[in-house]
Amino acid sequence: MTRFARLRQKLSTQDQPFDGWLLFAAVALMLIGWVMVTSASTEVAAGLTGNPWYFSQRHALFVVLALAAAGFTLRSPLGWWRANGPLLLLVSIALLVLVLFVGREVNGSRRWLSIPGVPFNLQVSEVAKLCLIAYMAGYLERFLPQVRRHWGAFLRPLLVMGIIAVLLILEPDYGAVVVMTACVMGMLLMAGAPWVRFVLILGGVGVLGFYVAIAEPYRLARLTSFSDPWADQFASGYQLTQALIAYGRGHWLGMGLGNSVQKLFYLPEAHTDFVFAVLAEELGLFGAIGVVGLFALLIYRAMAVGRRAELAGMAFAAYLSYGIALVVGAQAFINIAVSTGMLPTKGLTLPLLSYGGSSLLVSAMMVALLLRADIETRLALRRANPVARREATAGHRSAEAQGVGK
Repeated sequence: MTRFARLRQKLSTQDQPFDGWLLFAAVALMLIGWVMVTSASTEVAAGLTGNPWYFSQRHALFVVLALAAAGFTLRSPLGWWRANGPLLLLVSIALLVLVLFVGREVNGSRRWLSIPGVPFNLQVSEVAKLCLIAYMAGYLERFLPQVRRHWGAFLRPLLVMGIIAVLLILEPDYGAVVVMTACVMGMLLMAGAPWVRFVLILGGVGVLGFYVAIAEPYRLARLTSFSDPWADQFASGYQLTQALIAYGRGHWLGMGLGNSVQKLFYLPEAHTDFVFAVLAEELGLFGAIGVVGLFALLIYRAMAVGRRAELAGMAFAAYLSYGIALVVGAQAFINIAVSTGMLPTKGLTLPLLSYGGSSLLVSAMMVALLLRADIETRLALRRANPVARREATAGHRSAEAQGVGK
């Protein structure tokens, strides 16, 4: 029995229309995020607006909008994303150019567009991630043999990524460059491109990344503070040292929900980029491991969806799922690694968990696309099952007839 036949037989015995564990992990992370954003932002919100629930209420609105966007995305067939992948890529590049001229500047970075009637500033890099994944999935479906055999087909998506990377660096948004480059390289690797190409490309990317990292004084300061944050704990190393103090205070079981001290104006960006540090302080090591486990479950199930689609011959759904898993996994890893001092500080949110309308909206749409890919794969396999059953029944009857004749 072939792998496809075994997969089809396995899914035929399941009544679920989609992967329930995938949905559970995503919803759990979203709800935990709302709770932690509320806990981490009350004092800051009270100081800035006079309303301690300001950020919690806005995040609740973001959750509702994200669920609505996810529902709309779930109803859209993958064929629409496949057909419009190149157009979506062009739109994302146009937005990246537009944000350089009319974008809103925050903390020295011009990453956000203010759209009338939208209750949050649109972070263009988040939209670009989704559009790039849709384009890459369609490209790999169309040119898979060429990508595996020829350098030209292998390099074309990297050139597209290079254009996006230049625009992101001009904002600047170095963290998004790392995540999106890792996604493109990972999707090419999942497509079966030769290993030697990655060794050569990664060498060049490493040299270029090093130059970009030291080209600006603030990036160099982040690198030096990362190596020894306590050497300048009240300047370049301040944010990391405060995050490490939060982890140290959390111990095994945490200080208790709402009892964080570091969120009281000590830890900057406590409800956005460093929300995981507050979570570890309040819920302890076990709470932090639980959240990491939910991310691991989400990424594993996303990869499983992609594998099922690949075995079923649905290449676009497969590479779309792989790309989403890579983006979520890379961004979650970098965010947690930054707050624990494993990587230099970058402005990346924690998917489905951090405060931020754009990140939450796009992350929810990605989960919806995973569910849509899983639903379409299961439907395709179930449609193939009656044919297999008829063939098996006909073969069994033929064997019986031959036995009776003897």
